[in-house]
Amino acid sequence: MLGIALMVLAATLNAIASVLQRQAARAEPERKAFSLAMFSDLLRRRVWLLGISAMLAGFITHAVSISVSEIALVQPLLVTELPLTLMLASRVFGLRMRVSDWVAIGLASVGLAVFLACLSPRGGSPSLVSTSSWLFGAGGCAAGIGLLVLIGYRGRREHRAALLGVATGAAFGLNSSLIAGVGAAVAEGTNLFATGQAYGVIVLGPVSFFLLQNALQAGNLVASQPGFTLTNPAVSVAFGLAVFGEQGRTGWWLLGSVGGAVMIGAATVLLSRSPLLDPDGRHHVGQDSGHIASSRTCP
Repeated sequence: MLGIALMVLAATLNAIASVLQRQAARAEPERKAFSLAMFSDLLRRRVWLLGISAMLAGFITHAVSISVSEIALVQPLLVTELPLTLMLASRVFGLRMRVSDWVAIGLASVGLAVFLACLSPRGGSPSLVSTSSWLFGAGGCAAGIGLLVLIGYRGRREHRAALLGVATGAAFGLNSSLIAGVGAAVAEGTNLFATGQAYGVIVLGPVSFFLLQNALQAGNLVASQPGFTLTNPAVSVAFGLAVFGEQGRTGWWLLGSVGGAVMIGAATVLLSRSPLLDPDGRHHVGQDSGHIASSRTCP
């Protein structure tokens, strides 16, 4: 229960960080992908710095959560970040949520409950994983991230944002798995800097942050948000089941897990297309219906 509570808190802090960073990003001019000048500008924006503070607090809370609980159990709770972001964005940007937004939030909540109840992972431990399994799992994931970044770098705006969003989510998911390994090793009395996973976190943390900022800057948020929300827990759950040896329910329970995952995916895509996730001020609130009217078609 402690791990679950901490992960919900981490998702809340991440939602706050996302809204604040998006508020700062919309004042940034369009630049070439992976421009370092973007960071020098953002460092002078107080709202961006507040967002980074919330992000760091969420990172620490997240790390503690996956250290005290099974990663395949608590990591899917990160999908709550998107509906929380949506509700906060409606307040910050002065927009109203549509009926479809609330329906999608309800769908995501039900899907999450079904997924966790049916999967119910138990057992396994990062401390029991062999070095070769760590290298194989982390190396394969890192190669996939590199390929997404390479293809995304050559893409244009929304295409680039979508691919970098998936790469960022995968990087955060891998980082979470490494943190779980560090936590398990330290809990058994191993020195923090005697674990190879700790050095992986030191390298991957800044890389993940760099990818996140470029994904936010690359194009419309409706393109990048599904990658942030879905790929992160998907990679962590896969790591927990395939590498850490955690065991989920099988048989008819597997159908429930798949059904819950499909509901989460559908709700996430629906929510990601909400005008509330567009921080560029291209939407206005309809006075008669109270719904958000778009001045253009969202991709």
